[in-house]
Amino acid sequence: MMLEGSPLEGPGPALSRLLDVGLGAKPGEPAMVSAERELSWREVDERTSALAAAYLGLGLEPGDRVASLMPNRIDLAVHYLACFRVGLVAVPLNYRYTHREIDHALGVCGASALLAHAERGEDLAASSLVGELPLGVITYGGAAAPAPDAPAAPNAPADRDLEALIAAAGELPAVPAPEPTDPAAIFFTSGSTGPSKGVTHTHESLRWMITSAGAALELTPEDTFLPGSSMSHLGSFLWSLAMLGAGGRVVVARTFDAHELLPLLREYRPTVLAMIPAALSALVHDHDLEPEDFSSLRVCRAGADAVSTELLADFSKLAGFPIDEGYGMSEIGLATLNPPSGVIKQGSIGQPVPGFSIRVLSEDREHVSAGEVGQICMRSRSRMRGYWEAPGATEEVLDDGWLDSGDLARYDEDGYLHFFGRKKQVIVHDGSNISPPEVESSLDEHPAVELAGVVGVHDEVHGENVRAYVTLREGAERPSSADLIVFSRERVGYKAPEEVIVLEEMPLNPTGKIDRTGLKRMASEHLHPHLTPE
Repeated sequence: MMLEGSPLEGPGPALSRLLDVGLGAKPGEPAMVSAERELSWREVDERTSALAAAYLGLGLEPGDRVASLMPNRIDLAVHYLACFRVGLVAVPLNYRYTHREIDHALGVCGASALLAHAERGEDLAASSLVGELPLGVITYGGAAAPAPDAPAAPNAPADRDLEALIAAAGELPAVPAPEPTDPAAIFFTSGSTGPSKGVTHTHESLRWMITSAGAALELTPEDTFLPGSSMSHLGSFLWSLAMLGAGGRVVVARTFDAHELLPLLREYRPTVLAMIPAALSALVHDHDLEPEDFSSLRVCRAGADAVSTELLADFSKLAGFPIDEGYGMSEIGLATLNPPSGVIKQGSIGQPVPGFSIRVLSEDREHVSAGEVGQICMRSRSRMRGYWEAPGATEEVLDDGWLDSGDLARYDEDGYLHFFGRKKQVIVHDGSNISPPEVESSLDEHPAVELAGVVGVHDEVHGENVRAYVTLREGAERPSSADLIVFSRERVGYKAPEEVIVLEEMPLNPTGKIDRTGLKRMASEHLHPHLTPE
């Protein structure tokens, strides 16, 4: 059975014209607001044009990649809009990246410049590629920290300040409109088989994605959207652009805790809220939250991980309406959602959104019946072009226009999907994908570790926690669990395990590889083993 969303008449406006609805109807009203500032539609447009002109003035040309290492700020959205306006390719980097991950992303995408917050100066200084960027670093929030004892790269341009660039920018020159198939953005995501790949979206695929998400969430110019997650990930990036495209107001949260979110809920009274379950759970259970804080909302979308039954019940009790779960991927955007004005089935990830077709297939690629578990495959005009300069990896997931998600689900008689699990072994912790081989590699570097195997362990708050199993080299000094965790964290940052368990023997599969299925089974049987060495 093919599950179909309603058809779309066509994509929305060009990405360079995304502000047109708001500009035409209410140019002086707030378009983007945060705890520290507000910008009207006219101001966002003017600031976008100024930054776009400044980027061209630096020597950037259409098609060049401009990476960003930024926390949530209004100016991050302005940066994206400026890139779209002049045909630059926006490359958001996870703000929690370590210098090694920054180098990997910069190396893969071949960035010409990097927009980075000044507080990340230490990691930029430790990077081996930042100093080699052809057009250097654009700093935000103050001067970047100098690299200690690090020689400057030959002919490397000096770092520049974003505000100074905007203030000195001239008129935006005329530039050719990007072709629909030109790349517009590259999002880095982790897979189960190795380092992050660059999910490449074109101007056309993003236009379809924005239109589809806006239709699914039933966005109107009267809405105010609070995306409670990072705009460096596709989710919040998409919510923000979809809301701007519909002519509604975007509330930008700098962080995602109650201290930041509660004042925004109370002052700006958003009608749409989107958060990952872990952050939403913390907000719902904050002692300062009042039921009135959710009274302006018409929909609360949660995704990127499973929503616990406890959170479903607690939110519904407070807000008076249920959480709306959905499903999506960086490779294709928002794919399913419970219809906000229709039936919301608790525990379901909903139905295909407008513009999407979904098949649930068996191992032999046959359609499964209602109630049976199969693999989610999706087709939409919002599908990525492919992984940046990785044709082999692209071929593994694209088949005749269909995207193979690697995730499992079943559908019911009403066409609602119910997420079953991840066929791929990616660990999803607080909405971020973590690659087990990457974490294993960080532990393998320790002189006492012989083998390391990493799996996800279910957690009500974070979705999954990272657990590592290791065997030690004979005769090596026995490290503590804490030592190994710190050792890994220095190499992979937030992806490091929360637990490390020492085994006498590592389970291997018939080909001699680490048997992660066996480790996963072991983890499910011993959720709290208390076997860590001290």
